[in-house]
Amino acid sequence: MAFIEYPDPVGIPEEDRVPDDDNIIRIHGVHSRVIRLHYDLYRELMYGPGPLSRIQREMIAVVVSGLNACRY
Repeated sequence: MAFIEYPDPVGIPEEDRVPDDDNIIRIHGVHSRVIRLHYDLYRELMYGPGPLSRIQREMIAVVVSGLNACRY
């Protein structure tokens, strides 16, 4: 598994910061504009309108993470 060092949040421009410090979001700090894009996509997928409930979406995320051997 690759290891990428998390950037210092102070170095992330204010307009790209998000109210979430999950590691999967933080790692995008290596290219700070991506943090905002990833966070917006996550919020839309998990909380936006759609046929699946919030619980169903979270269950899918857990299964996929397990299949990918993610540790988070």
